[in-house]
Amino acid sequence: MKTAATTAALALTATVTLALAMSGCHKEMTFDPAAITAHSLFAGAPRGFLLGAATSAHQIEGGTHNDWTTWEKEHYPDGRPHVADGASAGRAADSWNLWREDVAALQLLGANVYRLGIEWSRLEPAPGVWDQASADRYRMMFAALRAAHIAPMVTLYHFTLPPWIAERGGWEWEGTPAAFAEFAGRAGAAFGDLVDLWCTINEPNVFVTKGYLSAEWPPGVADPRRAGAVMRALIIGHAQATAQLRARDRVDADGDGRATSVGIAQNLRVFQPASRHPVDGIVASVASSFYNDSFIDAVATGRIRISLPTAVSINESYPAARGTFDYLGVNYYTRERVIGHLGRKDVYRRAPPDGSRPVSDMGWEIYPEGLTQLLLHYAAYEWPLLVTENGLADARGDRRPDFLRAHIYALDQARAGGADVTGYIVWSLIDNFEWSYGFQGRFGLFTIDFAGDPALTRRPTAAVATFQEAARALGLRP
Repeated sequence: MKTAATTAALALTATVTLALAMSGCHKEMTFDPAAITAHSLFAGAPRGFLLGAATSAHQIEGGTHNDWTTWEKEHYPDGRPHVADGASAGRAADSWNLWREDVAALQLLGANVYRLGIEWSRLEPAPGVWDQASADRYRMMFAALRAAHIAPMVTLYHFTLPPWIAERGGWEWEGTPAAFAEFAGRAGAAFGDLVDLWCTINEPNVFVTKGYLSAEWPPGVADPRRAGAVMRALIIGHAQATAQLRARDRVDADGDGRATSVGIAQNLRVFQPASRHPVDGIVASVASSFYNDSFIDAVATGRIRISLPTAVSINESYPAARGTFDYLGVNYYTRERVIGHLGRKDVYRRAPPDGSRPVSDMGWEIYPEGLTQLLLHYAAYEWPLLVTENGLADARGDRRPDFLRAHIYALDQARAGGADVTGYIVWSLIDNFEWSYGFQGRFGLFTIDFAGDPALTRRPTAAVATFQEAARALGLRP
């Protein structure tokens, strides 16, 4: 591992370089479609490479009670519902009861890993109260996955908080990092004989941006100073949770010699200046530094540095964060083209897609080259990299096969360039409740007719065959 000073310098210079390299000063990376078509999926992948799918607890389980279940019932001041179509997660995909169907879907795919969440509000509905019945249900799930030769990868925090934490201020309450760490420790003790792969926090940057800058998610705040404070709290919570997991999960469930492997799933984007104007490049660099690197830099250096010009400037030593990644999880979906306006309140504006690339159902540009760029960039930190989410909102389901093939090609290009990439996990296993999009964002390898099928049958999309081809290439299917 590099020294803290070296790593800090790397983070600063590489962030600027990543933004400027996409500004037109360098030729933009573009894949040859014929090369993607001809490519052998996961060619040369190492033994033990992970291939699977991901979900989160609130999005699929149904019957949860947390800060999001309250948010889903409310409206913005202008009368718009917080969630598209006024939807709420409600029953969702009913995976709390239909989890065996999810395991069967994973077996059909040929997956050897499943990234899923445990719902904090289920397991600790009141301070210090542990719901053993819920813990037993999760243990049944994890045991069934192990029996099917599928490693459970467990996410502890995926955007939802127990009401008793939310009522105290959520991540702004000074007691939340310690409460989260205690929850992590109890989870490690309860499930550690079945779980070795842990993800403490999913996309802390998305949570901060949506909840404290754009006010689109609970608690619905637009305050950069509070956003910076919450990012700091999440870093501290992760560090303390990692310490608890390592102390209380002592069982090596898969026999590889390690009882725990801990990281986060970080949403990463290529922030590209929308033009050659230097202001666009500067603002893109600042956006990348805050969004992509605030959390990562703290773990690399043991120092929390969070900066938003004129609003947030946090620079403090926190040695407990350093060394708390056994891997870095990369969630990748799209790039962002940035229009900068220095001296104005809206210093940052996202440029619409320029039409040169197709977009998903949610309007996100499909840009597989960005995955290669980011994996090569973050390989310099010398952590193993695991693609913990990558997927396409595609209700018809006919574009997802090409999307998967292109992004596996991108991953293989990064590995050929020296990146230590240890796995690829698709978002998502099944259609689910997609936060403020409600049930409009259809990412599932298996689709569900939420409105017309009371049984919530998991039906394979065309991408299942592509996934199975990838699994065969890794020797996971005959």
